[in-house]
Amino acid sequence: MQFSNGCWLMKKGYGCYSPKEVYFIKREEEKVVLTAPTAKIINRGDTLGGVNLTIMITAPMPEIIRVQVYHHKGIQKKGPEFELYMPERTDFSVEEDEEFLAIFSGSLLLRIKKEDCTMAFIRNGETVSKIGPKDLAYVRSEDFGAAYAEEGQEVYMRQQLSLGVGELIYGMGEHFTAFVKNGQTLDIWNEDGGTSTQQAYKNIPFYISNKGYGVFINHPERVSFEIATEHVARVEFSVPGESLDYFFINGPGMKEVLERYTSLTGKPSLPPAWSFGLWLSTSFTTNYDEKTVMSFIDGMQEREIPLRVFHFDCFWMKDFHWSNFIWDERVFPDPEGMLRRIKEKGLNICVWINPYIAQESELFDEGMEYGYFVKKKNGDVWQWDMWQPGMALVDFTNPQACEWFTGKLEMLLDMGVDCFKTDFGERIPVEVEYYDRSDSMKMHNYYTYLYNQAVYDLLVRKRGKNDAVLFARSATAGGQKFPVHWGGDCWSDYESMEQSLRGGLSLLLSGFGYWSHDIGGFEETSTADVYKRWAAFGLMSTHSRLHGSKSYRVPWAYDDEATEVLRFFTRLKNELMPYLFAQAVNTSRTGIPMVRAMVLEFPLDKNCSYLDKQYMMGDSLLIAPVFREDGIGEYYLPEGNWTNLLTGEREVGGKWYQKEMGYTQMPLFVREHTILVMGSCTARPDYSYLENAEIRIYGLEENHQVKTTVYLQENLHEVEITARRDGDAVTIKASETIHAKVRLIHTGKNEIVDMIQGNLVEISMR
Repeated sequence: MQFSNGCWLMKKGYGCYSPKEVYFIKREEEKVVLTAPTAKIINRGDTLGGVNLTIMITAPMPEIIRVQVYHHKGIQKKGPEFELYMPERTDFSVEEDEEFLAIFSGSLLLRIKKEDCTMAFIRNGETVSKIGPKDLAYVRSEDFGAAYAEEGQEVYMRQQLSLGVGELIYGMGEHFTAFVKNGQTLDIWNEDGGTSTQQAYKNIPFYISNKGYGVFINHPERVSFEIATEHVARVEFSVPGESLDYFFINGPGMKEVLERYTSLTGKPSLPPAWSFGLWLSTSFTTNYDEKTVMSFIDGMQEREIPLRVFHFDCFWMKDFHWSNFIWDERVFPDPEGMLRRIKEKGLNICVWINPYIAQESELFDEGMEYGYFVKKKNGDVWQWDMWQPGMALVDFTNPQACEWFTGKLEMLLDMGVDCFKTDFGERIPVEVEYYDRSDSMKMHNYYTYLYNQAVYDLLVRKRGKNDAVLFARSATAGGQKFPVHWGGDCWSDYESMEQSLRGGLSLLLSGFGYWSHDIGGFEETSTADVYKRWAAFGLMSTHSRLHGSKSYRVPWAYDDEATEVLRFFTRLKNELMPYLFAQAVNTSRTGIPMVRAMVLEFPLDKNCSYLDKQYMMGDSLLIAPVFREDGIGEYYLPEGNWTNLLTGEREVGGKWYQKEMGYTQMPLFVREHTILVMGSCTARPDYSYLENAEIRIYGLEENHQVKTTVYLQENLHEVEITARRDGDAVTIKASETIHAKVRLIHTGKNEIVDMIQGNLVEISMR
């Protein structure tokens, strides 16, 4: 939200109050509290009135400094609040002289000038970001001077942080606008707007800078960002109300920022290995029954396409009855038998749900009677006619409502369902009352957290931590703990394919670890050309789902070649699972996403700063989807030597390339000095990853050693593999006995194949 009129003036009707000095300093064991008048105190009479700001500074974790600012501290505090993970004690030191106050957290320093309350965040002697004389402010509308506080005035807290030359800002959730956020106005406010507008399903009040720091604004409600707009050398964020709370998170690299941010808000949980396989949906408004479902499943198996999960979208329930969690008996007269027959074919099962209860639902009267719904301020149940006529909204602030809702889902799990697509959660009203008296403005974004948490926790209780997975659309900060998230409703063309990737890369720079999208697009029906290119892209994402709106997404509905393409990339992904699952484990432990924007992996390469049409999968695979009808793949390879995984061709980095690609081709490159373990199973993603595996060693130069870890699914048992080249010999060592082929690629002689029959082998290249 913009408050100023150019450099010197405020917008008409707004008053701005910024600290003019540090008047009192109260030092306690783990915090510093500053009294900061917004007018210079010349004599004692100046202390009799006016606006003071109280600034409290703490260091809740190493390399993180928290700043809390209050105007009137006595405002009644209402939830919800983000769930944060902070130790009880942390390293925190303060130094003071006549001119400055210095607060340290690891290598991060906040230096405050007492004379004017300006501040600087400093890392190892380098100023990372500054707060100038007017950058922190209490803002009031219809302002008539400091002494006049009128009922009904709009009040805000605003912070501006400086941007340096060449500094770029990323993140803030799954936004489909430009990847680099400089020059954008963004509101953290979840909406159901598709993938082609400024609206977003997943808004996260966190941004990350290419200078190696991040800022998390600890407010679930609307946070307004002006990123190099109102002031082109500032990031501004503002919140309504009398207080502001934010965390400044040090790197020094972007990866370290994400590690620390997810330590604060929660690590992405590890999805089960089976969830990385191919998912097939009934699609949204298509007609289907058990015969149709089985024809899809059998059709995939007959065509030798390795399907792993079948998803029932909305109409598994009767129309006008969503959600009642009861199978529509008109088309599914024997749901238990059908689920059993599907599972006998080796598939897991997902069903669509949402948190809305239609008036026709068998659950409506029950929920109304027991007070399980969000209410209007007059006590009536809040209802509207969008999405489902007369629908109500489950109140997840009510523990009994959570138990009631998840109890209905538990019956589905007992029936044979494995997981849920937790759709919606964005269109949440604000003029309502919650069971726990939560602030309805804060609940608008936070509702999705409680919704997905309730369902995910049920899956953990019923299936165990290592077998719980969702397919969620909406999210807020901390939602990364309840994976997986997909990109929402896109159109079925190259432009939407590009939008989906851009939004996903922004989400994955916002603390989320895994991500998916609708292969082939959701709205309308794509051409066979787009479908085949999207299939390659989708199978080279962490999670891969075929889903549409009014038409089926089975490949034979397009052309014969689509079947071949889908089969090829599904099998390839299954072969890559030893690598992919290891990357997923790393993501769950560090918070560094599996799908990585190029700038995250190559922050010093200026070609990567704006690059949003390709990505790294983990630390070793580079993927560039084809977005052109003429089949030309455009991609950039950073410095180093790269090998095309599909062709074995070696290409030199530091260059842009354009090459024509067939449908079973795409720019898919392996980084030099990589050990890539390829599994022996193409039929499914969950198998014994080291049984008859092939260990490929790419571009290992003399006097270099590399290592990788393979995680076996049971108890995440680790097997470490190292390779070292000395002169004409490459020594490969495993931490325990394994049986695998070894292939050296662009390492001396190419295509040398040998066998490990133990845990140590040496290959001569003479």
